Amino acid sequence: MLTINVGVLLAVIVVLRLRRRTEARSRNDEKLTVILVLALGVLVAPTPLGEGIANFLGQLVNGVTQASR
Repeated sequence: MLTINVGVLLAVIVVLRLRRRTEARSRNDEKLTVILVLALGVLVAPTPLGEGIANFLGQLVNGVTQASR
């Protein structure tokens, strides 16, 4: 039986949509891309990968904040 991870499928769709030239996109096309990216974020966030990304970004922001003081 073949199973498809919805997060991976959404990631592939988002990458394919973002590869298109900006001039070729309509407002509805851009709105759909935003909705897909948000859905991907919701799917990835509770996973260990999502938590790792959040921790990394938190450390990066903290380092930038401390470096600017």
